[in-house]
Amino acid sequence: MDFYELDAFIKLAETLKFSKAADLSAMSPSALSRMMSRLEDEVGAPLFDRDKRKVILTERGKKFLAFAKDCAAKRRDLILEFSQEKDSVAGDLRVYASVTACYTILPPFIKELSKKYPAIRLSVQTGGEAGAFNAVKEGRVLLAVAAIPEEGNAAIEATSVIKTPLIYAASADGPWTKLDGSPQDIVSSAPLVLPKTGLARKRFDKWTKSRNVKPKIAAETEGNEALLAIAQLGLGIALVPRIVLENGPYQGKFVIHEAGNALGYYDVGFIRKKEISGTQSERKILTAANEVLSDLEADFK
Repeated sequence: MDFYELDAFIKLAETLKFSKAADLSAMSPSALSRMMSRLEDEVGAPLFDRDKRKVILTERGKKFLAFAKDCAAKRRDLILEFSQEKDSVAGDLRVYASVTACYTILPPFIKELSKKYPAIRLSVQTGGEAGAFNAVKEGRVLLAVAAIPEEGNAAIEATSVIKTPLIYAASADGPWTKLDGSPQDIVSSAPLVLPKTGLARKRFDKWTKSRNVKPKIAAETEGNEALLAIAQLGLGIALVPRIVLENGPYQGKFVIHEAGNALGYYDVGFIRKKEISGTQSERKILTAANEVLSDLEADFK
């Protein structure tokens, strides 16, 4: 086996999708499948259970994933040791962020980080806010931008950037621009486009249950951008944080219906593990990121 095979294995183990892992590895799904079969023959154990519908990492596959990540990390450290000054900070800062966060919250941080640590490269994984906490917890990223969990976590440190209310967004060209009354009246009047999981969905379900409201759900999906794309078709009103509409390409394309205090606010910011661990380069990078966040914290408030 070589590092190229290990990197491809890691991508497949993390995505559990041949098509996506193949794209990330710059090869065809069939080539990736053959590579994984050869790797399984070499280690003498099945690493994946797979059929036409799904891919699952086996128990031996999980053990091999830990080995593969350790090898990749040691390789990165060795290359950095050979190519950089001993005390320099260089390498990849893996960040999880929504598309909205990429053009609203990340830019000041990236600008300051690049100024102080030009050898740090940014590797951004985009996705819905519901996946941010697990991405940090599982070590897939060092830093995430997302709604800060209300219940808190002893292992997670957070830096708040902005508080933004949840609202209902209706397409400016659609049939749901004029809705009157209380949030309960609005929810009862229009079909809804809702996130499948996450903080907003938890709050919405709790609120409707407490009010004995039976909403008509037109669609469910992950990610605020996907919610707005569906709402723009006129299928219903989307439950999203206001910040999503106040920035980027959405201005003027939606009408806002207030959710009131019923669903509260999102406290959006940076989350990362309190304990700085990992490889030498990862520890240096996360320490540098914490330093930049500490410098910017006064500006966030």
